[in-house]
Amino acid sequence: MKRRQARELALQALFQLDNHEISIEEAIGHVTEKQDPFLTQLVTGTLAHKEEIDASLVDKLENWSLARLPKIERTVLRIAVYELLYTEETPGKVVINEALEICKVFGDEKSSRFVNGVLSKYKVQ
Repeated sequence: MKRRQARELALQALFQLDNHEISIEEAIGHVTEKQDPFLTQLVTGTLAHKEEIDASLVDKLENWSLARLPKIERTVLRIAVYELLYTEETPGKVVINEALEICKVFGDEKSSRFVNGVLSKYKVQ
């Protein structure tokens, strides 16, 4: 599975976990039958570090609260910040670009601009 697809499926799985009382395995199973280590890492890592990720995002948001963000943007931001802060395998610029492309698929024109504005406040290489 390509990484873009894994990120899109992670978004869908995390979105489900945000809305339903199900296990990580069930959420991933609802979006794909394929086993993918990167997908699992994104979902479990984002959930494991959710409090730290959210605290980091709160520091970067201007005139917004995390609770007020649309769910798609909030979930895309969480995945991207997880990758930026807790993984080193993907360059930061690639992580941000992937987040923007996913916003274009699942959100709207404003989504990608907003996410870009927030993620640009992180120091990336």
